[in-house]
Amino acid sequence: MKIAIIHDWLTGMRGGEVVLDSLLKAFPDADLFTLFYSKGKLNPRIEDRRIFTAFTDKLPFKEKYYRYYLPLFPTAIESFDLKGYDVILSSSHCVAKGIIPHPDTLHISYIHSPMRYVWDMYYDYFPNKSGFKFFLLQSIANYLRTWDVASSSRVDHFVCNSHFVGRRVRKYYRRDYKLIYPPCLTQDFRVNDYSKEDYYLMVSAFAPYKRIDLAIEAFRENGRPLVLVGGGQDEKKISKSLPKNVIWKKGLPRPEVIELYKKAKGFIFPGMEDFGITPVEAQAYGVPVVAYAKGGALETVQEGKTGVFFKEQTVTSLNEAILKLERSNFKRRDFQSSIDRFTEEKFVTEIRKLVDRHK
Repeated sequence: MKIAIIHDWLTGMRGGEVVLDSLLKAFPDADLFTLFYSKGKLNPRIEDRRIFTAFTDKLPFKEKYYRYYLPLFPTAIESFDLKGYDVILSSSHCVAKGIIPHPDTLHISYIHSPMRYVWDMYYDYFPNKSGFKFFLLQSIANYLRTWDVASSSRVDHFVCNSHFVGRRVRKYYRRDYKLIYPPCLTQDFRVNDYSKEDYYLMVSAFAPYKRIDLAIEAFRENGRPLVLVGGGQDEKKISKSLPKNVIWKKGLPRPEVIELYKKAKGFIFPGMEDFGITPVEAQAYGVPVVAYAKGGALETVQEGKTGVFFKEQTVTSLNEAILKLERSNFKRRDFQSSIDRFTEEKFVTEIRKLVDRHK
């Protein structure tokens, strides 16, 4: 079979790119299509693939401001000529699922989420509700919602990374879905007992819905050490008023991040995520998770066994959960049982079975 894999953009290694990496492992001869490609920011398996980009990749200032070209994304993704491919696999959190397939081509879309910033999380991204900017953003969002629903009919089978995302697919697209959890770890990964130090850890992109602001304010109040790893669009805003007990580490190589995981007392996960790979990674190193009780965390974290939940996104609720975690005992076997659900081997096997079944 001739296979094409479509991914929204290739600008760094995050959760979506981890999934893409495993898709490329499952289908090593597939061609890769994307809107933007920043060479040198992906792992070798992705960068060694033949990569085709849309006209958007030639736009000015794309490295820093590619998100500002969002209104052009539907046109750009539809510009790919995918004639001659037997199977199309789209890895989509924005517009990748909106490609135009040939009538005889099987299109399976692995949905990380319908576009959060035009659906249920619109006001998390764009809180202003008046003025010309509000009118302009509303007009763009309305266009994108219409296109998003219309283009969902081009998908033969939806695959979701969590039931939480699956409920969005049913709500907005009126389509059924299959659940395949994303690949977080290898099948032979074993949880070990590591010597813990007196700090909490948060590993995250700096985006509004991640609620890094909530974590900072909670630790400003409780005075405990928090190590914050990451960067992104909100880093200037976030870094302006960090208390002394919150240490920000930007651009750490992966081995150093793993060392921080191993020694952390607990992991903070205050946002509502579609799935969230970082809580799974924390559990893999025997680190209990303090998570907001909504979204994908309800599927990855097991209350009382691998972490605790807080029900309101407030400083008080988060700090009460931290106290609860400190009074709890967690067992290595529970962490192992939890992470065994999220292996790359399971993901690759399930994706291959799905393609074979329908082609």
